[in-house]
Amino acid sequence: MAETKRSSGRPQRGAGADAGSGGSRRRAELLAIAADLFAERGFVVTTVREIADAAGILSGSLYHHFDSKESMVDEILREFLEFQQRLYADVLREATDPRTTVTELIRQSFRAMNGYRSAVTIYQNEAKHLAQFERFDYLRRASNDFERTWTKVLQQGQQAGVFREDLNVKIAYRLIRDAVWTTVHWYNPRGRLNAEVIAEQHVTILCEGITTPRG
Repeated sequence: MAETKRSSGRPQRGAGADAGSGGSRRRAELLAIAADLFAERGFVVTTVREIADAAGILSGSLYHHFDSKESMVDEILREFLEFQQRLYADVLREATDPRTTVTELIRQSFRAMNGYRSAVTIYQNEAKHLAQFERFDYLRRASNDFERTWTKVLQQGQQAGVFREDLNVKIAYRLIRDAVWTTVHWYNPRGRLNAEVIAEQHVTILCEGITTPRG
């Protein structure tokens, strides 16, 4: 039976990578399709056949590129997390003061979410389940690394007198984390508000609050 091909109609950025060769480009397309399905339907219930059907190929053809759907979600998540870690490293390297660092960390988090929306959704929904397996133990390490990055910056801000002395940095981090990353569940990249506008609103609310300054 001949393999058929069709356009999936899905954005080709689920995995986020642009590829050079035809084979790498096709691999990236398949990862993008899988990422969208994992995000929409859930990793556990999505089958290899469904990914192949969405890509317009036979299930057997998918195995020419990946040995399992676990390999696919592994690659999707690793690429997103490595990108996020590079963005954070850039912010920390160029940091001038704690407040600016926090605002840039928020902005770069939205940048990652905008480019890896499906991967972020998968991470939000599936990380706890996947982290039970040795192959995905890096998910727990990544989560701990992100927390250390944020709490260190918040502590430095306290020491510099920029942030409140009574601030519980772990609670503050979790509040910021949840406020930023759960946005992926309602953010519409084709909507009226783009990622930059939403990021700036988060910066304003999280750093300045919602009350007007008292005269």
